Amino acid sequence: MDPRITIETGKAILGIEFGSTRIKAVLVDEDHNPIAQGAHEWENQLVDGLWTYSKEALWFGLQDCYASLRADVKARYDVEIEHLAAIGISAMMHGYMPFDAEGTLLVPFRTWRNTNTGPAAAELSKFFVYNIPLRWSISHLYQAVLNGEEHVPQIAYFTTLAGYIHWKLTGEKVLGVGDASGMLPIDPATGNYRADMVEKFEKLVAPKGYSWKLRDILPKVLPAGAAAGRLTETGAKRLDISGHLKAGVPLCPPEGDAGTGMVATNAVKPRTGNVSAGTSSFSMIVLEHELSEPNEMIDMVTTPDGNLVAMVHCNNCTSELNAWVKMIREYQALLGPIEDKHDIYRILFTHALQGDPDCGGLVAYNYVSGEPVTGFAEGRPLFVRSASDKFSLANFMRAQLYGAIAVLKIGNDVLFEKEHVKVDRITGHGGLFKTPVVGQRFLAAALNSPISVMETAGEGGAWGIALLGSYMVNGGTLSLPDFLDKVVFAGNTGTKIDPDPADVAGFEAYLANYKAALPVEAAAVRYKK
Repeated sequence: MDPRITIETGKAILGIEFGSTRIKAVLVDEDHNPIAQGAHEWENQLVDGLWTYSKEALWFGLQDCYASLRADVKARYDVEIEHLAAIGISAMMHGYMPFDAEGTLLVPFRTWRNTNTGPAAAELSKFFVYNIPLRWSISHLYQAVLNGEEHVPQIAYFTTLAGYIHWKLTGEKVLGVGDASGMLPIDPATGNYRADMVEKFEKLVAPKGYSWKLRDILPKVLPAGAAAGRLTETGAKRLDISGHLKAGVPLCPPEGDAGTGMVATNAVKPRTGNVSAGTSSFSMIVLEHELSEPNEMIDMVTTPDGNLVAMVHCNNCTSELNAWVKMIREYQALLGPIEDKHDIYRILFTHALQGDPDCGGLVAYNYVSGEPVTGFAEGRPLFVRSASDKFSLANFMRAQLYGAIAVLKIGNDVLFEKEHVKVDRITGHGGLFKTPVVGQRFLAAALNSPISVMETAGEGGAWGIALLGSYMVNGGTLSLPDFLDKVVFAGNTGTKIDPDPADVAGFEAYLANYKAALPVEAAAVRYKK
């Protein structure tokens, strides 16, 4: 159908995702093809030692993103968006947003990036006999308890960023099971929070005498496909300040970026996996069974339909790489006007293919913030070389690209070598894969596994949550895996690159240098303030 008619007749579906550096909106047609996009650039702020985005930034960003989408629709099709078939909201997972009984945010949003929750995460992991990561919402809550923060007795509800935006658009305090699994562990048998852990936590904090119980302040958990409320009049005005969008649009359960990444890469069945590589990176491998034991490098979460997933989450990925590219672009600008600022990525990434497989001995640490997988509560971006190393632009760029995925490699070695997890297909998506071949080839070397990338690799989670919106209204009796296989992807598995033996050996040599020089990174954290 003509996109203009799709929009005019209210059959388009909207997906919005709050990423770390960009809020993105994607409008899709009945065949799930993107027909319009909008975006808003933003950055987190370090306030009082904690990474956050202000409440004002959240709502201005959402409204500006939607206004950008409206402008794109107007320019392409000369029509306004008034009705939609469905909306889905996604956001970076985990973090902490507590509210009082009146719905007032008690402290600024604490993002996944914060590593101040170490004592709470360590104590809860031991208490639950289950790995509880630093960024999970329960870690943030318990750290606030341990700190004796004055807001804790006032808590009436807490949720993630996606849950908060969805709540304010619909009035519903719900969360998709995938995002909920980043608040507190999920029992795959019930599709709900682990009852034993809820009970244990309530006993743990009982001596504090709080008026709330954990079970009462958590969002309700919903699986993919469930109805999760409708856009209210107030919600419509919050989203579209122009007033054209009408209330009543159904919303699917809000999800985290990990879940939408799995959907966008058709990696929700056991023995499939995906790697998302942007500001942060994470791999998601859908498991056939539980792991043999808890491991602090592996987070146990779920797919949007409740299957168990082993997640390796790295706080840092492309931020430091982007900083170097920006500096090189500044130098390029001194030489003359730049026609396309994004062209520099293609040029530099492609040039990295000319570098030595081991980067000539160069090592790069992308630790803009702490990196729990390697044991760092704080980070310092660092580039290390010896006088005898082969210092060239190709090796430098290759080292930066290797450094962006080195921690991911360390975590996944636990899954593949210790737990003997089997995976049939791994798909990459996110900014690292926008330049064809390069990121895909280096990830294949790092994981020593074939890596597929689809044409939609750059669409990311906004497209993924739009697909979940479509599944809610169009899925019928199909399971989520069948809906994705048969309706959305129809057999498309993308373009595959197998690992090159020379690259694999080179990455192993790079990683050996990387691990050996970690004390240098530790010294940088200790002495460079």
